Amino acid sequence: MNILIINGPNINFLGIREKGIYGNQDYNYLLEMIDKKAKETGDDIEVFQSNGEGEIIDRIQQAYHEKKDAIIINPGAYTHYSYAIRDALASFECKKIEVHISNVHKREEFRHISVTAPVCDGQIVGMGLYGYIMAIDAVKMI
Repeated sequence: MNILIINGPNINFLGIREKGIYGNQDYNYLLEMIDKKAKETGDDIEVFQSNGEGEIIDRIQQAYHEKKDAIIINPGAYTHYSYAIRDALASFECKKIEVHISNVHKREEFRHISVTAPVCDGQIVGMGLYGYIMAIDAVKMI
């Protein structure tokens, strides 16, 4: 399976920012977890991270031309207000899972709303970095 994982703003600051919420493991640890999973499953998994909304939209559109089978996305703060990312995700058919490291439903009120989840096949929240592994397994089952 050809999977694209997109990480939005500040995900590259794992291990630095709010360790009580996001844990002590850094972004390279996440990349190593995903690489190990790809080797175990034989999947082609590419990881992309950007702090910029336009770059994320461009990458989603590029995924269409590359005929990606699935997109796993952690839009970060864009989850709650980026209708542009939502529209990019909705613009073509492939399997899509939204991932959040923390349980956004137990956090500030504004984090309870996702404008991107309705155009995804599912959402995984509060499972830490393991949520990415769960999402890789999930896109194969839907």
